[in-house]
Amino acid sequence: MPQYKLVETYIAEKNVEKLTALLETIKFDEILTILEKLDDERKAFAFEALDEYIAIKCFKVLPEKTRQMLIKKMHYERAAKLLNSLPDDDLTALIEGLPSRVVNELLKLLSDENRHTLLSLLGYPEHSVGRLMTPHYIAVKENWTVTEVFDYIREHGQNSETVNIIYVLDDNGVLIDDIRMREFLFVDPLTHKVSDVMDHRFLALSVNDEDTEAIKLFRKNNRFALPVIDDKGIMLGIVTIDDVLRLAEAEDTEDIQKIGGSEALDEPYNTISFFSLIKKRAGWLIILFLGEMLTATAMGYFQDEISKAVVLALFIPLIISSGGNSGSQASSIIIRAMALGEVTFADWWRVMRREIMSGFILGAILGVVGFLRIIIWQQLHLFNYGVHWLLVSFTIFSALVGVVMWGTLAGSMLPIVLKKAGADPAASSAPFVATLVDVTGLIIYFSVAYIILRGTLL
Repeated sequence: MPQYKLVETYIAEKNVEKLTALLETIKFDEILTILEKLDDERKAFAFEALDEYIAIKCFKVLPEKTRQMLIKKMHYERAAKLLNSLPDDDLTALIEGLPSRVVNELLKLLSDENRHTLLSLLGYPEHSVGRLMTPHYIAVKENWTVTEVFDYIREHGQNSETVNIIYVLDDNGVLIDDIRMREFLFVDPLTHKVSDVMDHRFLALSVNDEDTEAIKLFRKNNRFALPVIDDKGIMLGIVTIDDVLRLAEAEDTEDIQKIGGSEALDEPYNTISFFSLIKKRAGWLIILFLGEMLTATAMGYFQDEISKAVVLALFIPLIISSGGNSGSQASSIIIRAMALGEVTFADWWRVMRREIMSGFILGAILGVVGFLRIIIWQQLHLFNYGVHWLLVSFTIFSALVGVVMWGTLAGSMLPIVLKKAGADPAASSAPFVATLVDVTGLIIYFSVAYIILRGTLL
């Protein structure tokens, strides 16, 4: 019988002894795969049956939502052992998602060091660098010899997040330099001091910075870790690249979901409840639906023009989709550029000029295609656009230039305006921009048609 089936059988039988014996024969990676397939109740039962060493090893790599679920279901003493095994930054992220009652009980069981560290980290604002940092790092004095540095690392480096970077502090704990370990390896450890390899140049994060600042700084600089200081320059901890990568993934996922026209999901698609999934998507769909109703209102306003020149109605889908597509393109490009720090509010005038010119050229390209389509279909007798077919073709060309240029401008400016107003630029999602441009595009289309066709079809 396959191992997974045996695990299921022993769980159903509530046979802890056989389950424990079986799990001891299974490789670590296979245990993770089995746990992933089980539902919450069976997963918790199987996890309780794991050997303590394997349980701690598994717990460190399980998804955060799974770890929170397991903590809620297991005995407090076992939970405390698992929590004490986690790095401080992971411990903070896990504790934040637990109910207050559970947190209070677990705090009593944590080691004194972990309890003090956790309470300290939880005191910083949510989404701040202080919530990301860990206080475990190697700090030395500038008057130490390199030999003293190596001795200190041997004694205290085991609990450090990294020994790749060594931080130099003065007597008041103020950060004065950061030095790569390799710099110490190429000097005489007996004669050279820390000050001999210092250059007094370093990058640091402020403890109250938004966590997105950490992402930007890591992206711009090839660093494994960055120090965190307070407003007096005193070093409080470090932020490592693994935490920033997880944060960046979460930020990018949230932005993509918002750009797609829904609220950000708080957990993976496969684990989020069906009701929550509907709730996250329904709100935006209702807003977009109400916005599209304005399109019907706009068409109703121009019903006389449509009745006089029915041929104009044939091109409504073409016009509004072109405007919506150009707006969605521009919105997605600018949102991503802002997320990467390539565009800020100060660049709005440059962005506007580029997008107006881009919109004009793109609109002209589509306008030419629409113009030629009418001419070719008319000349080949594939469709009869009437005696004023040439004016209709000029109308379509001009309308496409105007609508695409407006869509590009709206799509590029809306994220910048929202960012300046303190809102999330990703809220200017592609569907939202498309809906906005649909309504205004109709107004542009029929206004152009009225100017060109007045006295003929209109």
